[in-house]
Amino acid sequence: MVDVDLSQLPFTLLDDEGRDHIRRGIDLAYFDRDEIILETGQGGEFVYLIHKGEVAEIDPTLPSSTSRIGHYTAGDLFGAISILNGKSRYRFKAEQECLCYLLPKALFQQLCRHYPDFSNFFRQSLTHKARLLTEKRAEGGVTMAGFMLAKVSECMRAPLLMAAATDIASAVKQLNDSYADSLLVETQGKLGMVTKTDLLNGLVLGGSAVSSPLDELAHFNLVTVAPEQYLFEVLVLMTRHKVTRVVVLEQNVLKGVVELTDVLSYFSSRSYVVSLQVEQASSLETLSAASQRTPELVKALMAQGVKLRFAMDLLAALNGRIMSKAWEFTIEEQYRDQSCMMVMGSEGRGEQILKTDQDNGLILADDARWPDLLSHMQTLTDTLIQLGYPPCPGNIMVSNPEWVATVSQWKSNIAKWASERDGDSLMKLAIMLDAHAVAGNPSLLASVREELFERCSRDELLLSYFARTALRFSTPLTLFGSLKKPQHGIDIKKGGIFPIVHGVRTMALERRIQATSTFDRLDALAADGRLDRRFADDLGEALALFSELRLKQQLTALETPVGAQEANAQNSSRANRVVVQNLSSLERDLLREAMHIVKDFKQRLSHRYHLEYS
Repeated sequence: MVDVDLSQLPFTLLDDEGRDHIRRGIDLAYFDRDEIILETGQGGEFVYLIHKGEVAEIDPTLPSSTSRIGHYTAGDLFGAISILNGKSRYRFKAEQECLCYLLPKALFQQLCRHYPDFSNFFRQSLTHKARLLTEKRAEGGVTMAGFMLAKVSECMRAPLLMAAATDIASAVKQLNDSYADSLLVETQGKLGMVTKTDLLNGLVLGGSAVSSPLDELAHFNLVTVAPEQYLFEVLVLMTRHKVTRVVVLEQNVLKGVVELTDVLSYFSSRSYVVSLQVEQASSLETLSAASQRTPELVKALMAQGVKLRFAMDLLAALNGRIMSKAWEFTIEEQYRDQSCMMVMGSEGRGEQILKTDQDNGLILADDARWPDLLSHMQTLTDTLIQLGYPPCPGNIMVSNPEWVATVSQWKSNIAKWASERDGDSLMKLAIMLDAHAVAGNPSLLASVREELFERCSRDELLLSYFARTALRFSTPLTLFGSLKKPQHGIDIKKGGIFPIVHGVRTMALERRIQATSTFDRLDALAADGRLDRRFADDLGEALALFSELRLKQQLTALETPVGAQEANAQNSSRANRVVVQNLSSLERDLLREAMHIVKDFKQRLSHRYHLEYS
């Protein structure tokens, strides 16, 4: 029996018996430098798992300068597709002396028949392979199925529905008999909710009599979900809308109620109490204590296999609530309706997992009167620093008067930036395009963003200038299509994240898409027909992969001793660099495929916005 490491995908999709079959059935073969291991058109007889050495994948139909389309090293495998398709499409040649394990065709086909997941691995898209990587990350913790795939229907309570005219005394008795904390009423086709707190406040503070009808106390602006939605989405909605209960409807038919306590109990993890601690914070000190726990929450989410997009949604909602509460603690109520605090950049897009730096601004109503405005904004910036949001190196903060203006002034700025089209102006347009309201009056931001779309969405020359920035950084692929492997690592932000984010942002501007999240923009572009659905999904998975690899670097930096952190602060790009040599075989495969998707996307942008002529 050959001793071979089968602890990586796709072999982890087999059980112990399947892996034993491999160990008993494989052989070890030597290939000399430049030897052809598998020729184009040749029927596959083996799956090759490289033990030592390097193998090139070559397309003989291409010119010799570009024919090398793939590169495989120790731990990689090739040849499976040639067995599944009957012949090899490409040539595989040893680039140096190689030792390869040979898995015979008959044994491979037998494994594919008995293990469907193993078979599917060789036929799957980037989306499916990325899901496997996420599930592997969850090993040893709460399972992906148990955590991410839990549905609303598994956690909802039966609804307690009462007539709108029912008196408060009867309602209290019914609540006590049912051991419930809330009930629903229906009037004129609308559902309303009454909680025990509503009843208590109505009787003690509101002057209601025990004989008063329920609908006088009901709240009719409800957050609703469907039974088939993921429970994790409910947690995000509760955090975003500042509610502790949602109503479950299926095709407008009442099915149940989900309460925050039920959701937290279902997930059974102390980390998820962070959102509750934020809501209950009654001072800056308690809010700061809750805010400092977000890295713990991130680690728990990643360890438990949560899909990165869901994690981003939750953290964005949580950060939004933290900033909103900081605003409430800092800004007097009389100024709140005449102003809007907005966050921008990755925070505005909801794609900032860990707190990096502040990117925020303030929009004032044209008739606003706010003495000592700048003093209040400096206090707000200092408060956010206290809560763990470092100051922005570019000074894009409410404490900078340049990022505090009235609606009319912001619209004037947008007109000026759109006209000038220089690098600084285009950057500011991009920043405003990602702006998201977190406190105050959101209609002020909506008015400013509408002006941005009106000014820019139909300006072909501006869109061309705007899109060009997406091609600013090169894709870290060699001329032969393999990943570059500098010792200091490849810059995952410049080479992968930024081209997708800015390219999608450009297309969203052109199509007047209101969403700020790159993932939501991709969904909208696919629904609009501007992008093919599969390509949009692959772009989203590529972005999630890049973000996850970057997040790993950031989490590692957090665990570095304080003194070392200060020394590393001189190189701010360190967290963006991923050393390819340190990745697993699957991660390298996914990263290479994702970079090719980026390259394809940049070519599409170049064609659409005529960048090849610029």
